[in-house]
Amino acid sequence: MKKIDIFNHIWPKPFHEALIAHVGETTDITRRSEAVPMMTDLDRRFEVMDMFGDDYCQILSLASPPFEKYADPEKSLELGKIASDSMAELCQKYPDRFPGFIGSAVMNNPDAVVDEARRNIEELGAVGMQIFTNVGGKPLDLPEFEPFFEYMAQSGKAVWLHPARGANFPDYLTEKQSEYEIWWTFGWPYETSAAMARMVFSGLFDRNPGLNIVTHHAGGMVPFFEGRVGPGWDQMGARTTDRDLAAVRKALKKPHLEYFKDFYADTATFGSATAIKHAIEFFGEDHVMFASDAPFDPEAGPMYIRETIRILDELDISDETRRKVYQDNAAKLLGLTL
Repeated sequence: MKKIDIFNHIWPKPFHEALIAHVGETTDITRRSEAVPMMTDLDRRFEVMDMFGDDYCQILSLASPPFEKYADPEKSLELGKIASDSMAELCQKYPDRFPGFIGSAVMNNPDAVVDEARRNIEELGAVGMQIFTNVGGKPLDLPEFEPFFEYMAQSGKAVWLHPARGANFPDYLTEKQSEYEIWWTFGWPYETSAAMARMVFSGLFDRNPGLNIVTHHAGGMVPFFEGRVGPGWDQMGARTTDRDLAAVRKALKKPHLEYFKDFYADTATFGSATAIKHAIEFFGEDHVMFASDAPFDPEAGPMYIRETIRILDELDISDETRRKVYQDNAAKLLGLTL
């Protein structure tokens, strides 16, 4: 059985060199990404991958942060092209290790994002495109981003949704920044959940049938808060008097909870068996895929892979479900030949 890790991260050498040439010195989360050897050292990545046998392989994607944190729209496009070209080259050179890559959507350059997504998918062979949960603080349901989602729905390729939030998002309105990295621990699952809700209630899926979104970290907060998402939001509008929010829910073509269950989720939960179990229960066995979020663990690479495999092997699920999570769901959604 293949173990297809559909959400892990890399900075290929040409991209890393171009990034450093642009920013000069990394800071904050960019520095953290650079500091993990497996991110930039291909030999170290292979050493870690070899710990898990020939059946383990990775679908490559860039790591945080989004381009707009350190580049203007034109430079972002340039860096995005370098990243995609580099990942495509790695997939061509090492197809058994890297059966596919996820292109990086340059969402802060709306004029170019569709053409670059088309180049990634139709010329480079990307299995999908990665976006972040906001674009420089803008929500994803703005009209300027609609052409990207239209193209992705038409292409048949999925969108990978990665959370983005920094310390500049304060925990309280009286403060200027988040403390104790709350922006990451609780902020990122919130970001994922908020982006999912905006997609659902803005009618994005009704306008773009066939659009598939893969959520990172087992769907954020949504599976755990199913009661609030479902029956709680059945009462949308009861808490608000300045506009008719009940009309928003009623305008959807199907019950809102069904849209949330249509998302895909991965198993990148930092070693939480309960979170993976909740994800399978909520999204269903056909919509959960194995992912590790490597290499961002205390061991700088192997720990999250090892622990996620251990959890999936020990989880009280059928062999058929386990096979779906490890390989079949990814093969079907990504168009891979096993």
